Amino acid sequence: MELPRSAGILLHPTSLPGGKLGKEAYRFVDWLAAAGQSWWQVLPLGPPDEAGSPYASPTAFASWRGVLAEPRAKVTGDELEDFAARHSYWIEDWSAYAGHGAVADQVRFEREWSALRGYAAARGVRVIGDLPIYVAADSADHRAHPELFQPGEVAGAPPDRLAPDGQHWGNPLYDWRVHRAEGYRWWIERFRRSFELVDLTRIDHFRGFVSYWAVPEGETTARNGRWRRGPGAQLFRAAEAALGELPLVAEDLGHITPAVHRLRDELGLPGMLVLEFGFDGRPHNRYHPANHRERALVYTSTHDQDTALGWWRSVGEAVRRRTGIDPRDPSWGMIELAWGSRASIAIAQLQDVLGLGSEARMNTPGRREGNWWWRYRRGDLTEELAARLREETKRAGRLAG
Repeated sequence: MELPRSAGILLHPTSLPGGKLGKEAYRFVDWLAAAGQSWWQVLPLGPPDEAGSPYASPTAFASWRGVLAEPRAKVTGDELEDFAARHSYWIEDWSAYAGHGAVADQVRFEREWSALRGYAAARGVRVIGDLPIYVAADSADHRAHPELFQPGEVAGAPPDRLAPDGQHWGNPLYDWRVHRAEGYRWWIERFRRSFELVDLTRIDHFRGFVSYWAVPEGETTARNGRWRRGPGAQLFRAAEAALGELPLVAEDLGHITPAVHRLRDELGLPGMLVLEFGFDGRPHNRYHPANHRERALVYTSTHDQDTALGWWRSVGEAVRRRTGIDPRDPSWGMIELAWGSRASIAIAQLQDVLGLGSEARMNTPGRREGNWWWRYRRGDLTEELAARLREETKRAGRLAG
């Protein structure tokens, strides 16, 4: 997949004023176009869990009615039948889980989202989506296809210097032998659904397709887990055979082994680079701008990191000096570094464009409460801000069109 030199903004629809699609979403697209941006990146579009996380959704396929601008809009019988026919693999499972009106909500979402995407595309703005690797325990998919999941172990991450007990996620793990025997049909349909909704899909925790950390069920930490082998390229080759070229981005952040990068490169997928990781002084740090790959997406920060300003305030003077940026405006200094990178696509959180601190952070991993709430205010996206971002985008050779 070709990746033209371009730029974009990371903002989940829940962070729009009012947290809904509709007029504010269209205004945001207009602002992106005025700012010369080619991409709008979102987080997963499924229903969030009770803490607001879209990464622990009760469905791997359905979209969330909570962002609908018109949640009571009329839906015809023909629309219901058409949607059910086109999504027969999963819609009955979701309807059985979610109850009356579940299919109508999906029709409404498709109607609103398709109109918004068409509006964005006409203005040169495409959408990057997000696909979590795991599903939630007792989700619609877990209930409908228990044979696809292995008993006795759950998902997590191993201990490291930041998390001495590891990370205990608790998601059910896939039984890859069963998936292989079924020709990876569930994953093919999941990719198909994602590609219907967005133009490019970030696949979360890509390293889990090489090997994953399995924690015995009943453990309260992830200390006693073990590495187990994932499906590797076989899953993606099966999806390619069914769907053609896969417009995917590999989320290859964190403790990544050479085998993960080999799989990423074998599949021809771009990876991810986060500037906040790049200034520890190690000469071969892959996140440092001097070491960036062209086939990659570079971020000032992501939803799981602090904002650029919050990060700047938290690091020492030695790290700040290594960045070489103007200390009077560190948020825009990080944007300039990202936009100047050789990476094909540069993305900034809207919080960084607005110069906001840790109070605007989207998520703190490991903290259960207080995440996913941030919204910008009406009036924040000014013409002056769009002009400034457009000028920086033009200067870096990333201007749309």
